[in-house]
Amino acid sequence: MDAEALARRLEAIPRVPLVNEPTPLEYLPRFSAAIGRPIYLKRDDHIGPAMGGNKARKLEYLLADALRWGHHRVVTYGGLQSNHARITAAAARRLGLEPHLFYFAPRPSRLTGNLLVNDLLGAHMHFLPFGGGTRPRSLAWTDFLVHLLAWVRVGRHYFIPVGGRSVLGGLGYVRAALELHRQAQAEGLENAWVVMAVGTGGMLAGLWAGFTLLRSPLRLLGIDIGALWKNFPTTVARLAERICARLGEPHRFSATEVPLIERTYAGPSYGVPSPEGNETLRRLARMEGILLDPIYTAKAFAGMLKQIEKGQLGKGEPVIFLHSGGLPALFAFEEQAQDSALGEPG
Repeated sequence: MDAEALARRLEAIPRVPLVNEPTPLEYLPRFSAAIGRPIYLKRDDHIGPAMGGNKARKLEYLLADALRWGHHRVVTYGGLQSNHARITAAAARRLGLEPHLFYFAPRPSRLTGNLLVNDLLGAHMHFLPFGGGTRPRSLAWTDFLVHLLAWVRVGRHYFIPVGGRSVLGGLGYVRAALELHRQAQAEGLENAWVVMAVGTGGMLAGLWAGFTLLRSPLRLLGIDIGALWKNFPTTVARLAERICARLGEPHRFSATEVPLIERTYAGPSYGVPSPEGNETLRRLARMEGILLDPIYTAKAFAGMLKQIEKGQLGKGEPVIFLHSGGLPALFAFEEQAQDSALGEPG
């Protein structure tokens, strides 16, 4: 499918405007010189309401669907520092919808980071201290459980799966794939690798579907930062198939072909910073004045650098890191930062 045909098919599906596009594609001159490899950032941390982030792309389609069906309440869930939950709350408020956010954890004694922003937005936060902490679980089972609990607590609502992970949400990252494909062509970066943090797999599935539909030469790699889900590659492959089918060009994807490094760079667990991620966060901040977040992008950026060191990302081709945002989480770990690489003087 050519770019113009894909653009027409995407425009035929209702969405609400939340993203100023295209987001910048920025070269990192000092960091590139330090590692001997051209490194770029795709600045999806610039988009969306309430400090922004990548989930705004998914919510353009999801919240358009909520409005289309006449819903007044929106329900979603995530970890305590979920960027998806924060942006959902902000986008819902912008559209006159009532946000309800579910967490499988006790209510913290102090609201920090994303939770503080949620409180300022007047989001209804439901803390349910059960569910086995962060051990792996089925995405479908957890979605079903939250949906059921929300009917009991909230009543009629529009349910958004964790991370906006759905066919409609994935369309937002097909749109991003088209955008990045065009930018890479314009900049002469057609042979680049595209690397991103992967939490629920919706962004990865959307980009994979988009690049496949476009026959794009861009090569994709997702780095798992949570080690959360059972049968994760299979769920990513099935979602990519459903996204392609929704756009009128079915494709088969194998779980063994999913461009994903699972678990290796997740650190102690989901929602907990890693020493390698914190050091990378500090390094990029001091070399380029750019901030990552300790939960998602810092872990993935550190993993990307390890893959470059191992020679797993080609031999000198450009690398584009998709910066998905998440900066409020920086302010949720002040105490840990005092004794970690994130807080060391230098």
